[in-house]
Amino acid sequence: MKYFITMGGRLREVELEERLGELRVTVDGEPLDLSYEEVDRLGQVVLLSEGRSFAVSIEGDESRVGVTLAGYHYAMEIEDERERAAHVAERDAGKSGGVVVATMPGVVMEILVEPGQAVEAGAPLLILEAMKMQNEIAAPSGGVVKSVHVTPGQAVGSGERLVTLA
Repeated sequence: MKYFITMGGRLREVELEERLGELRVTVDGEPLDLSYEEVDRLGQVVLLSEGRSFAVSIEGDESRVGVTLAGYHYAMEIEDERERAAHVAERDAGKSGGVVVATMPGVVMEILVEPGQAVEAGAPLLILEAMKMQNEIAAPSGGVVKSVHVTPGQAVGSGERLVTLA
């Protein structure tokens, strides 16, 4: 099965194939020497690669996953081939709207829009404080605010939904 994983703004194509109990993994067409062992049913996994082992913690659902590896947290969005084709068709049909996500962890300081409000591309949606700096999160395209997923004072992680535009 082929998956498209977005992490840190970078898209990767990952193909997983299991045959006779062996897992074959390719990332952007390059094969990886990987195997894994589930430690529990709570998302704890041991990854084995080239004679080295790594403890990995996985949280999330089918489309948004947080992975902690060696103390570092990685937020990922995952689409399989069918989902990707459907989402591309949706984006092409509308060319506006969509979900605005946090590009970094931070705290929501102020929300500048409300549901039903029309916004233009580049219009400020909210203020996110990250690394002691206040960042204005702008609308990537014009549209109408469908919903606001956060509240002032709320801590958010990288990749977390902030606002949905229609």
